[in-house]
Amino acid sequence: MNAAQVNAVYGLCGGIVTIMAKFGRELVVRTLSGTVLFLVVVAAVLFSEYGFVALMFTICIGSMWEFYRLAAGKGIPVKRQYPVAIGGISVVLSFLVARGTLDVRYLSLVVPLIFLIFVAEMYHKHPEPFQGVAVSVCGIIYAALPMSLVSFVAFYGGEYDPWIMLCYIFTVWVNDVFAYLTGVLLGRHRMFERISPKKSWEGFCGGLSFAVAFGILCGHLRGECLLWWGGLALVIVCSGVLGDLVESMFKRSAGVKDSGSIIPGHGGFMDRFDALIFSVPFVFAYFIIFAV
Repeated sequence: MNAAQVNAVYGLCGGIVTIMAKFGRELVVRTLSGTVLFLVVVAAVLFSEYGFVALMFTICIGSMWEFYRLAAGKGIPVKRQYPVAIGGISVVLSFLVARGTLDVRYLSLVVPLIFLIFVAEMYHKHPEPFQGVAVSVCGIIYAALPMSLVSFVAFYGGEYDPWIMLCYIFTVWVNDVFAYLTGVLLGRHRMFERISPKKSWEGFCGGLSFAVAFGILCGHLRGECLLWWGGLALVIVCSGVLGDLVESMFKRSAGVKDSGSIIPGHGGFMDRFDALIFSVPFVFAYFIIFAV
């Protein structure tokens, strides 16, 4: 081993030590819970299409519940049960349409259900009904719409494809991990300090580079267009980072660190799946416009 290689090894070890010293127990907890979450997600997606929809249903319900809790912290209480039920119904209907069990016309049922929110608000006696209706509908758009559209990505080829979903989810996670590590080691220039003080341009570039490389690898393993998969990874990362910033905006407005506490070291559903949730509409559009 020459001097350059020795220096590289020392530099890598020094970086690992820096991360461990800086985050210590938090990093251990985050890693362990992240591993468990990883296994749960992979098992659900690979088990069957029903495991997949159960996972998307859970993410939808959990994220909507947290969204409305954040709004309540800002003095905008919402009767969560009804809009959350609409979200769950939307996810299930979209899944059944995507797999061919129901005709697409059944999705029209969601529209009147959403409009009944305006009627339900009359019985809540909230002093600001505009706020109540707006937040209720916004929660559906934020979490239920993406988790409904994602079924059409999973069934893009006409049949359930667990590997395309895992490639998608893993691309999100590869970006998260390497943006985090690059940001810790090299982060200097803040990306959006008013919203997310720790997010840096160096972290963004690091996460983007590894995610696009991973996307191209997925394309190679699937024997499909590498350029298309690289473009998909680019869309996932850029929209996912925006989703992370949007969720940070909500949390900062509500004055909380995490949207929830169900996942140790990671927070709530919105904390862990914000990038996935926000990226789905962009990924869906990419699939439709640039069909392969």
